This record gives sequence, C-alpha cells and structure tokens, in this order.
Amino acid sequence: MNPTPVRPPARIAVVGAGPGGLICARVLQRHGIDVTVYDLDASATVRDQGGTLDMQPDTGQYALRAAGLWDDFTPLARPEGDQWRLVGRDGRTMFDGAPPGDGQVSPEIDRGQLRDLLIGSLAPGTVRWGHRLDHAEPLGDGRHRLHFAHGESTDTDLVVGADGAWSRVRRLVSDATPRYTGVTFVETGLNDADTRHPELAALTGAGTMMALDDNLGLVAQRNSGGHIRVYVGIRTPEDGLRQAGVDPAAPADPAAVREVLLARFADWSPALHGFITDTDTGYIHRPLFALPVPHAWDHTEGVTLLGDAAHLMSPFSGMGANLAMRDGADLARALVDHSTVDEALTAYEKVLLPRSAEAAEGAAGALDSAFATDSAEQILAHMTAHH
Repeated sequence: MNPTPVRPPARIAVVGAGPGGLICARVLQRHGIDVTVYDLDASATVRDQGGTLDMQPDTGQYALRAAGLWDDFTPLARPEGDQWRLVGRDGRTMFDGAPPGDGQVSPEIDRGQLRDLLIGSLAPGTVRWGHRLDHAEPLGDGRHRLHFAHGESTDTDLVVGADGAWSRVRRLVSDATPRYTGVTFVETGLNDADTRHPELAALTGAGTMMALDDNLGLVAQRNSGGHIRVYVGIRTPEDGLRQAGVDPAAPADPAAVREVLLARFADWSPALHGFITDTDTGYIHRPLFALPVPHAWDHTEGVTLLGDAAHLMSPFSGMGANLAMRDGADLARALVDHSTVDEALTAYEKVLLPRSAEAAEGAAGALDSAFATDSAEQILAHMTAHH
C-alpha cells in the first residue's frame, strides 16, 4: 500500500508539456495527486513536434509502463524502426543492423503521436496552453509565484522545470546556460518518400541511416506516413553558415542553403546528394547546444528540474526524451512515496544527478566520435560491438 500523498495537498506546477513533464503529470494523477501543466504553445497542435523517438527499455518504456500507457503505446509503435544503417561517403552500406530478435527492441514512435497519447491520458484541463513563463518569484518556505508573459500569475508549493533547453525555471537553481557544441544540423525532409524518392527511401531503410565522415554527416530517419526526416550535420563555428553566405536568422533561401551544403559534400557520392537537394520541406537551421557536464545544483526547496532543463545533451546519445520520461516518472513516484515535497525532491535528485552526468558525458563523446576526421571508422566499430 502506498504512503498517503503529501498532506495538505501540495500545489504542483509543471512548466513544459514535453514528454517528461506530461509523464510526470500522468503518474501523479494515477496516484490521486493534483497537478497543473503550463506550456507556452497556444495549443497542442500549433507546431510540429519533430522527428521520431526510440523508446528504450529502462527509460522510455519504463516510464510508459509506470504511466499505465504501454498497451496504448504498442499499436502506435514501429518496432521495425529500430534499424540502424551506416553508409560510407561513397554510398556503400558499411553496416546494417536489424532489430534484435530477443524482444529487447526499442520501438520507434513519432514525437507528435507520443505527445498526443500523453495529453489524451490526462484529466481535461490539466494542460494550460498559452502560458509562457516570464519568471518564477521565490516566496519563502519552498513556495514560488509563477509570472506568465500575458500577465497571469499563480502560486505553487512545487515548480517542476520541464521547460527545455532554455529553461526559465532552471534560473532558480543554477547559473548554467547551454553552450554550442561545435556541430550544426540543417533539417530537411522527404514526403511520400517511397513513391517520390524511392532510391533515397531504399538507402534509408526502415529506421535510421547515417553517413558520417570527416566532420560531416547525413542522418535520414523514417517517420510514419511515408515521411523521412533528414539532418545534414557539419562541424563548424556557430556562425559558420553565415560566413558561408547563408543567414540562419533570416528566412531560408533554399537555393542558397542548397549551394552551401552541396559545396561541403562535393566529394561525397551523388547517391547521397539527394538527401540535400530533394527537399520537400525546405531547410531549418538547428545548431546543437548542451549544458556543461556535469550539470548539478544545490538542493533548493520547492523546485527541481527534469529533461533538457536538467541535462540538455547531444541528440547523438539517443537518450534525451527517454531520460526526460524516466525523470518524470521517477519524480512523480518520489512524490507519491514521501510524506513531504522536500523529502521527495531530495530522493529524486539523489538518483537524477549522477544518472544525468553519466548520460551527458556519453552523449558528448558520441557527438565527438560522429563528427571527427575518422568518424566512419569510430561509428562502425561502435555499431559492430553493440549488435
């Protein structure tokens, strides 16, 4: 039998309706604890949620089971998406790893589908859309007043920073800010790929294709609905594209971006150039940032962090959303299992901080290996060792 939840009921505010924040709210509600989620988006559908995620056994899958959503997740999942293919700059397949047959797969799901599943599992009105946090004001005794950009404010006994890379809640506990990693992605995409781009679709396979060499990379990632999301990666100074004649801050000129990217990949196989040239979605500039490793903070009454707010790291770890979901499940469980908010936060952070540091260190190493002079050899050795 679970201990009685915090009494009197704590006013819990989760800032950010990403996977971690939503999982936290769902687990709390399953155990009869009230929670409100505040998100800056005007609605659940106002923007694209990004690419696909592989739900890993000890993190994403664990969180879905804790949330009682595993049976709802499985019809949406794509187990075949857990395929990794490494292609050389000459277009030759170097490694092709199908999902293992031992049941320990990490099935894929589109971010948008996952978010819809999580939102739909919450009590109506749990998520307050259109609430961009301006700042959080400490009131003493662990209480905080959240001030939103449109003028509304609310008081809390616990504020959970699930508000991503540029978290405003993080300012309550840490002076750390994300730093540029040295690698920039340019995102593009292929629609109805099997019909309209059959050669690129065949090269991508059922999951993720990577071609990495000499500080450059192409990553093609299957999504549902026949879409392939493509990331063109370059190790470059933060203003490298601007120096090359493309202003990342201005609306993208597709012809100018295409010309700059093709020049970088000029000596790569023409079979790979289509991932750059055959865009159906245009180009989006995405420099990669990460928090310092390790990122830790002194225990602060009434506030904690999860997900990217706590441990923003390179996407080459494959751990970001998975860790956020495990964070959210663990935090909620700690609040269920302890009689005070402060005891719960102490227990949660004792697990969170070392786990985050280990994962972030691994993510930084993975990015350095992927964008190095001998990246193809390093990644091939890693894939061979893990399959």
